[in-house]
Amino acid sequence: MSVRLRVDAQNTLGESPCWDPERNMFLWVDIIEKKIFRLHTLKDELDEVRLNQSVGCLSQTNSGRMILGLQHGIHFYDWETGNLEKVVDPESHIEENRFNDGKCDPAGRFWAGTTDNTGVDGNGALYVVDSTLQITKKVDNVGTSNGLAWSPDHRFMYFIDTPTKQVVRYRYFLDTGHIENPEVVIQFPVGAGLPDGMTIDEEGMLWIAHWGGKGISRWNPHNGKQLEFIPVPAVNVTSCAFGGADLDELYISSARTRMTDEQLTDYPHSGGVFTFKTNIKGIRNFVFNDNSLK
Repeated sequence: MSVRLRVDAQNTLGESPCWDPERNMFLWVDIIEKKIFRLHTLKDELDEVRLNQSVGCLSQTNSGRMILGLQHGIHFYDWETGNLEKVVDPESHIEENRFNDGKCDPAGRFWAGTTDNTGVDGNGALYVVDSTLQITKKVDNVGTSNGLAWSPDHRFMYFIDTPTKQVVRYRYFLDTGHIENPEVVIQFPVGAGLPDGMTIDEEGMLWIAHWGGKGISRWNPHNGKQLEFIPVPAVNVTSCAFGGADLDELYISSARTRMTDEQLTDYPHSGGVFTFKTNIKGIRNFVFNDNSLK
């Protein structure tokens, strides 16, 4: 499995990879530079837009807009008009917090979590926004809210709080969005870096980005075993998502922040988007059930 550079984006902190199957577009963000990107893969054209605050994550909606987790809350964004509409900011009273990773669940709810400037003190939380635009806190005392995934049978939700170096599995209820019975199913080994973003394939195996670990690993959450490791030519690998016409291409985001001059010399394409062909298909991205325009 050969990893190749797809976009030499030089992102300071690339994150939140997302595949749009209807338009053959790959989307992602640069948190620190406050940018959203979309790559038209068939035409190999890249668009970008800069917002007025840091952008932690994005997801598509069934209305054509995007839903974003920003520095100051959850927003809708219309790429064509440039309209940015605030939905809710549950942590407006915590100045140093911002939204980080997030994505939609199988029922069309948007899950997004927060972190503070250090990312280790448990000042963040994981929230969910439903189609009525009500927001609910789901997990408290989070250091850096990161990877999310749902099992193919929709029975479980997986969640990464990065400084714990763990993946926690919750019993997940599709109809209500309720989660319960947290259980640690994966413990990152010493020397592997930190678990960051993740995705899941059709076999229910988790693909996890290694911050500081120069790669992506595939894990079996049922027994906690690592199945394989794919080296990526970037020190800080941030997240991954399946894309392509057959959902058998893994798109990988990365970062340049917190790297030494020596590391930047050795890994000059850090902050880029990488891809590689897999021998297993992923699961299509879920989109937000946006009823607010009706």
